[in-house]
Amino acid sequence: MRTRITELLGIRHPVVQGGMQWVGRAELAAAVSNAGGLGIVTALTQPTPEDLSAEITRCRSMTDKPFGVNLTILPTLRQTPYDDYLAAALDAGVTVIETAGRSPEPYMERIKAAGAKVIHKCTSVRHALTAERIGVDAVSVDGFECAGHPGEDDVPNLILLPRAADGLSIPFLASGGIADGRGLAAALVLGADGVNMGTRFMATAEAPIHENVKRRIVEASELDTVHLLRPLRNTARYFRNSVAEEVRDVEKARGPDLAIGDVAPLIAGARGRKVYEGGDLDAGVWTAGLAAGLIHDIPTCEVLIERMVSEAEAILRARFALFE
Repeated sequence: MRTRITELLGIRHPVVQGGMQWVGRAELAAAVSNAGGLGIVTALTQPTPEDLSAEITRCRSMTDKPFGVNLTILPTLRQTPYDDYLAAALDAGVTVIETAGRSPEPYMERIKAAGAKVIHKCTSVRHALTAERIGVDAVSVDGFECAGHPGEDDVPNLILLPRAADGLSIPFLASGGIADGRGLAAALVLGADGVNMGTRFMATAEAPIHENVKRRIVEASELDTVHLLRPLRNTARYFRNSVAEEVRDVEKARGPDLAIGDVAPLIAGARGRKVYEGGDLDAGVWTAGLAAGLIHDIPTCEVLIERMVSEAEAILRARFALFE
């Protein structure tokens, strides 16, 4: 299944693993890349740039295929050495940098000088067009269905992807609500060159998270996620649990007077990390997308990707055969 994304990234299948905090570690990234997709190591999961260098080395010991590094650039309560994390990735010879959050423009010259490709995550067509203008090689278009931050426009991929296809010249990935071959086929028909998946890869054998989390995703329906932080215009989709409900209660009580400090202790990343590592599903908030309703097993990454591609090919052949 050759697309502009497979050609750009040098991969067999147009399937990219999302860069997920606490989840995007070497064993998952290597497994995705070995299966023919593009695995992503999440930079800020590592405590320091030196730790990121070690994680890249560890990933490279598990695969000889291309993999990328995610660098999410967001306002934080503590100063984050983004320049040093980027340097760690580029110095290690990583050839794909996935950026998210703020514009990667300040880093573009440095990344291009190193010969690396840039994929930037966008939640709207206008942001994707800006990313194209500043020189990124591809974008990941994240619809309303996605985990994490979907933006504030609430546009689902059935509309967002064709709009992106109409406006963009560079390759783009569909992200949000995709978990099987039907989603891959739909994304390609709607104009995307491949897919980016996060929640689906959380429920795989190689995902470095507690089995309780994987099983809960398998048990979930599309109704088991919730949007939080909308009053702050920092909307994020989390799995519905007791902590998420507590955050909603605070949001309702505070109304327009809500401040980040009112909910910061509840949404702290360190608490979410405890969920993934210890398996206590109510230790903190943790992200999951609407795709959870489409996930029914915990396969290896190889089985998942091969199954998706086979399903997509069969669907596309069958549908287009209707017109022969």
